[in-house]
Amino acid sequence: MRNGVTIGQAAAFVGVTVKTVRHYHKLGVVDEPERDSSGYRRYGSAALLRLVQVRTLAAAGVPLAEIGPLLDADAARFAAALADVERQLTERIEELIARRDTLHRLADGDRALLPDRAVALLERMPGLGFPTDEVAATREGWVLAKALVPEGFDDYLTDVEHALDDPRFVALFKRGVEAAAWEPDDPRIDELATAFADHCLANPAQLKIVTGLQAGTEAATRYQLIAHHGEEQGSATARLVALLETKLRSAGIRIPGPASR
Repeated sequence: MRNGVTIGQAAAFVGVTVKTVRHYHKLGVVDEPERDSSGYRRYGSAALLRLVQVRTLAAAGVPLAEIGPLLDADAARFAAALADVERQLTERIEELIARRDTLHRLADGDRALLPDRAVALLERMPGLGFPTDEVAATREGWVLAKALVPEGFDDYLTDVEHALDDPRFVALFKRGVEAAAWEPDDPRIDELATAFADHCLANPAQLKIVTGLQAGTEAATRYQLIAHHGEEQGSATARLVALLETKLRSAGIRIPGPASR
């Protein structure tokens, strides 16, 4: 003991494993002692102190590659380096908190993918008479819209909030939901498309629900993906939307089509 302790004893005293001590040696943050006459490496008090310092800084989150220069620095550089490490740790903590909050939101399903305003509107829809399937379809469409046109999504939600306060809009919207069960050639589809177009043209704020999610670039592609999400080709819903878009275009409203640029 007079000449120091073995690597196993040093590791036990410091609270790490022998493998960790050897890793410190490999990285050069702790010098490896010379062998004694018996061929053993003996760790004296200075080596043990260095091990304690390295272990403490590593446990605090300081990267091992930075510990050597940090311990060899003067007081001013040491303090500055610790401040930088603290800043990095704070950033990591904030990132972890954000991840934790996302996990909490995942437990609520919608809140992981949509802002609280959108969730509140989805929760409001059943009370207005919208069936569960339509609420689910609306949810999917909004998730897609938020991803494809994020810069316009908040304004879009404002327009939807106002529209849901209009009984006439709600009635037309619900009628459109019912139309999904009609035959594609049902004459009521054209009548409903005309009524919806007339209502939108008479209420510019509600017209923005149709036009507000047009992206500045690749407008046609993004609009088509959002507006026609969930439609079955040749269905009554597809025909209703196509007729509505045609009537709005004929009134001078810009609605991107499949061939738009």
